[in-house]
Amino acid sequence: MHARLEEIAAIVGAGNVLTGADVAQRRVDWMTGASCRAGAIVRPGSTDELAAVMRLCHLAGQPVVTHGGLTGLVHGGEAGPDELAISLERMDAIEAIDTIGGTVTVQAGTPLQTVQEAADAEDLVFPLDLGARGSCTIGGNIATNAGGVRVIRYGMMRQQVLGLEAVLADGTVVTSMNRMLKNNAGYDLKQLFIGSEGTLGIVTRAVLRLQPKPGSERTALVACPSFDGVAGLLGHMGRELGGSLGTFEVMWRNHYALLTEESGRHTPPLPTRWPYYAIIESLGGDDDENAARFEATLESALDAGLIEDAVLAQSDTQRRGIWAIREDIEGLIQHLAPLFTFDVSLPIPDMPDYAESLETALHERWPSGRLVVFGHLGDGNLHVSVSVGSDDPDTRRAVERLVYAPLAKLGGSVSAEHGIGLEKRDYLAISRTPEEIALMRTLKRALDPQGLLNRHKILSLER
Repeated sequence: MHARLEEIAAIVGAGNVLTGADVAQRRVDWMTGASCRAGAIVRPGSTDELAAVMRLCHLAGQPVVTHGGLTGLVHGGEAGPDELAISLERMDAIEAIDTIGGTVTVQAGTPLQTVQEAADAEDLVFPLDLGARGSCTIGGNIATNAGGVRVIRYGMMRQQVLGLEAVLADGTVVTSMNRMLKNNAGYDLKQLFIGSEGTLGIVTRAVLRLQPKPGSERTALVACPSFDGVAGLLGHMGRELGGSLGTFEVMWRNHYALLTEESGRHTPPLPTRWPYYAIIESLGGDDDENAARFEATLESALDAGLIEDAVLAQSDTQRRGIWAIREDIEGLIQHLAPLFTFDVSLPIPDMPDYAESLETALHERWPSGRLVVFGHLGDGNLHVSVSVGSDDPDTRRAVERLVYAPLAKLGGSVSAEHGIGLEKRDYLAISRTPEEIALMRTLKRALDPQGLLNRHKILSLER
């Protein structure tokens, strides 16, 4: 590898090939704090540099692992001593903003929050939003088809990408930087790379859609008496608010009470005695009109028995306080460690029985075990956190089976928005048919015949 590193250093600069302690000090898993074990970290500064690096790697049969913001939760950034980590941290430029066409052209290493702020400065909005916004990168968002809290209004990352550029395993650069909403000229090649977790190519640049900035944003936290009330409320808000419903997030009581009353980390805006809590946001034009419509819709939901109580944020500070309860993953880790986290999707009507049955199964095996549930209920995505007092490999596998096995008969998915990586690879068949997996392997062989890109991720190596 040393000879190859000298050649790579000639391309990217000696200061951009990290080895030894500079590699070990980098954390590749923010939950566990695991250190990077790659043979070296290479930091190209452009698509051309990355392409040249990949040509060398292809000739030498050198496997690589792509690094973005390293905020993933499925061990997608893990690399072994015989692998190179390709970090796109230097490729962080916003190249252009088209305020008329509503697009922004960015490099893959650009943090999500940077793109949001650039759009905001032009009175536009980049609608993808998630808790790791300050660290996660656009390339990582594309590679995992990130979701976040506004999927119900704007869709997943896939819906935000008009065009992209990617480097293949052999160094070929595929430039498909489309800026148009409509382009049916043959295959939509960008879709090959969105959600493929860096296994088919390394995304280097992208053209993203921007949206008009809402003139009004109203936020409420509501308490629901039952899951039927939650589901009914979702339908009610969707009908009454129409296209202005921006967010519908739900916290089971076990999440809400833990992070407020039990831990003392947050002051509960509402008492903790109800089984479900929802964060609802309305994004409108005129603020007075949006506020009146939002409040009237909540009042009618209260009259219909869909909610028991509600609090409306009267300021940005109050809004942030509500969201802090939902997004306090550090609090979950602190109070439940060792912690297993899961990201699943399933039909909304099946959610209460799924969560109840899972909690029962956990308590049968680990009487002191704890289950915490919250998620993007409006788009069928739940985040499940489990603590049973141990995180050894056998325990992890046992918990994983309890969480994933019921999804098969429900038509659910083992991954709603975090990807497969290494962690969920062995459970892919729960959510994909043999024919789908076979086609995935065909695509992998076609684009990366040597298996150099993020090997072992998503698909196990064929024997």
